[in-house]
Amino acid sequence: MDHRRGIFICLASVLIAFGLLMVHSASATSWPSELQQVHLLRHALFLGIGTCAMCVCANLPARFWYHASPVLFAATIALLVLVLIPSIGTRVNGGRRWLRYGTWSLQPSEIAKVTLILFLCRLIQNRRETMSRWFRDTIPFLLPTLIVVLLVFRQPDLGTATFLLMSGLVTLFVAGWPLRNFVLGLSLAGPAAVYCLALKPYQWQRIRGFMAMWADGDQAPYQLKQSLLSLGVGGLNGIGLGRGWQKLSFLPEANTDFVFAVVGEELGLLGTLGLLLLWIGMYFSGLRLLSDLPRPCFCRVAGIALLTQLALQAALHIAVVTALIPPKGITHPLLSYGGSNLVMSMVALGIVLSLSRADPQRDERAL
Repeated sequence: MDHRRGIFICLASVLIAFGLLMVHSASATSWPSELQQVHLLRHALFLGIGTCAMCVCANLPARFWYHASPVLFAATIALLVLVLIPSIGTRVNGGRRWLRYGTWSLQPSEIAKVTLILFLCRLIQNRRETMSRWFRDTIPFLLPTLIVVLLVFRQPDLGTATFLLMSGLVTLFVAGWPLRNFVLGLSLAGPAAVYCLALKPYQWQRIRGFMAMWADGDQAPYQLKQSLLSLGVGGLNGIGLGRGWQKLSFLPEANTDFVFAVVGEELGLLGTLGLLLLWIGMYFSGLRLLSDLPRPCFCRVAGIALLTQLALQAALHIAVVTALIPPKGITHPLLSYGGSNLVMSMVALGIVLSLSRADPQRDERAL
């Protein structure tokens, strides 16, 4: 077990260090200023906070997450409600998604990515004998996810709301929720999704622009054009770390939503494939770390769900950057600039390490 844990920690550390390097490179602008250095210093500060949080989480007993999950989930719901109150939440670019105090800010939807999974896993553990039932026991498993999704959608943040819905469904799938219940749940959620899109005309415009791009490249949204141009310029070997020019005010959100395009431009196809291999290696080493735990247990399901969520977010970020799905602000975990996302991604890694140390005799309730 120790060598498995060592491999997992090493791969995660390489990803985190690579993220620090790319944040420094991607934060450069066409107008040299102290802002680039500020981004690096703030990211390093968040990295320090995340490292401390990860170490604390990793050393907590696995049963702690089982017992604390309802409190953590309730606190997350409270934060999601607070952020919607005009006098408390901060509006940025048309969305009210942040709680700010001075120079510090917090994005509650990032916390929800972790606490939702933990709470769902506890609910599944306590009601496992009823998971095979139809209508009466479908709603209780979907309700926590729907509450979080609706609150995040109200911010509005359709991308994160959709991702949280996917995370909830992934957790239920890993736990062995019957496929017929997925059919029932998605049939109920389908009309709601269409209704949400109808409320936001700009969402339809974004989708139409994305679809038109494949027929006529000139119709592509500006950010996708610049993203694909960045990847194309990089070629096989890239133009060199720190030498990219698309990030110089041409590529929007170069250090957050499109950081993978900067990797492609500066490090080329070899750099992007190397990053993919790092993610694949960390994901499967994490699965091996959890492989000794009993299959139908809280620790195993929560650990796999948290790992899958991180890998899924990275995959969606890459899909957006490479124009495989419509553009939407999705950061790359451990790589993009940002405090809440980085810290909570590292917290998720710490929880996985904690869950992997579960003792079936001492933690029988959590197993």
